[in-house]
Amino acid sequence: MSSDGNSGSNGEMEKINVRVPRALLTQIDEVWEQRGYANKSEFIRDALRDAVTPSTQLSEEALEHLAESREHRERGETVSHEDVSERLGIDD
Repeated sequence: MSSDGNSGSNGEMEKINVRVPRALLTQIDEVWEQRGYANKSEFIRDALRDAVTPSTQLSEEALEHLAESREHRERGETVSHEDVSERLGIDD
C-alpha cells in the first residue's frame, strides 16, 4: 500500500494493488460507466464500502418483487405452506 496525494471524503487516500480475474475486470469495465460512476476507481471504492458496511436498503428489484408478492396475496393467488404440504403428502 502506498500513500496517494489525493484526499477523499474519509481523509487521506491510500493506493492498493489488487489482482482480479480478467473476466471480472471485463465485467467491471462493462458496468461502472453504465451505473453513473465518474471512473472505475470510484466504482471499486463503492463496492469495497458495501463489502465492509453492507447497505440495509433493498434494491429496486427486490422492492418490485415484494410489491408483486403482495398483489398476488391480495388476489388470493398464493398457497400456504400447509396446503402445499398436504397436497403433496409431505410431513415436516
